[in-house]
Amino acid sequence: MSVVISGGGPAGMMLGLILARAGIEVTVLEKHGDFLRDFRGDTVHASTVRLMDELGLGRGFAALPQSRLGNMVVPVAGVGLVALSAFERLPAPYNYIAMIPQWDLLDFLVSEAKKEPTFSVRMNTEATGLIREGGRVAGVRYRTRDGEEGEIRADLTVAADGRHSTLRREAGLVPEEFPVPFDTWWLRLPRHPHEQGNPPNLTPAFSRGELALSLTRDDYFQIAYFAAKGSDPRLRAEGVERFRARIARLFPQYADRVDQLASMDDVHLLDVKLNRLHRWYTDGLLLIGDAAHAMSPAGGVGINLAIQDAVAAATLLAEPLRRGRPSTADLARVQRRRWRPAVIMQRMQRMLHGVMFTPVLSGHRVGPPARFVLLARFVPGFRQIPSRLIALGPRPEHAPAFARRSAA
Repeated sequence: MSVVISGGGPAGMMLGLILARAGIEVTVLEKHGDFLRDFRGDTVHASTVRLMDELGLGRGFAALPQSRLGNMVVPVAGVGLVALSAFERLPAPYNYIAMIPQWDLLDFLVSEAKKEPTFSVRMNTEATGLIREGGRVAGVRYRTRDGEEGEIRADLTVAADGRHSTLRREAGLVPEEFPVPFDTWWLRLPRHPHEQGNPPNLTPAFSRGELALSLTRDDYFQIAYFAAKGSDPRLRAEGVERFRARIARLFPQYADRVDQLASMDDVHLLDVKLNRLHRWYTDGLLLIGDAAHAMSPAGGVGINLAIQDAVAAATLLAEPLRRGRPSTADLARVQRRRWRPAVIMQRMQRMLHGVMFTPVLSGHRVGPPARFVLLARFVPGFRQIPSRLIALGPRPEHAPAFARRSAA
């Protein structure tokens, strides 16, 4: 009974940890030598925080460098700031969203998984292809950074290698693509000492044809700039001075620090995709997370949905793996359990694209939809609906009994 997982992101590492706690031999392949990459998914939602407690990892998780993300607030003329969410009204103690550098979260998961004798991770090792035997996937071919090539055979292969999944392509699986009206450019600006006490809210800013979002981190502001899809060549050709002016216009309070953007190399493009496979598996191969359903950054749900996939997969496949090779029927059970949550969240994102992003980026509206603001101001409980959907998801998973531990 063995599993090889391609991709050492949150889904791959969480799956490896839980399966190792079931006594399954697990090997995770991660093509990079470390996890130090900026602007990966850093929003850890209530469903994941609760999962950490169930796994007995709550204290270690709480000790990681993190901040709590506040509500999304929008300025409304003649009214002031209006909150569109209410995370603090969710059931305690899981009534917040944590902002944690993903490299810290992954290092933590790896350190905990390595405590299990059946877990191993190979850094600087990329899965490059699939091994097929008798009509089924029987493992992967890999290549290390040093150019060494080899094979790992396994009873189950899991593709957790993201939206540009190599193993998905090798398996001949093609996702259905949904139109996305924007791309996202990420950057960071310093947070001055006198600003440390400011409420850590999500603050959007609107202009005709532009939208940006400021997230408050411990010692910097993380900025997401949104513009029409395909704008990257134009923005980079215009140069960093023009881009600085855009950010200063959207956020006048940051005009004193936009010169910290030395060049457009400090501005990182996310080519936003929204897609999903109609079939997440073939015999011997399962796809989870972005490899099965790439998410838009709207709502910041991608990392948490991927972790939920991992928990469901481990829960449903641990026993079939103990007996030998999981069947395609076993793999289909994972997709059936996680299909509806993925579809619901993608529909929510497509709705947000239509009512928020498209009108603003096309220049037809400046600001959020008026009906959203009215509902948030005058309808009791309205703000808890999106808050609960984002923080917990439509079908939150719980740690299986075999993986639970008492808090250290």
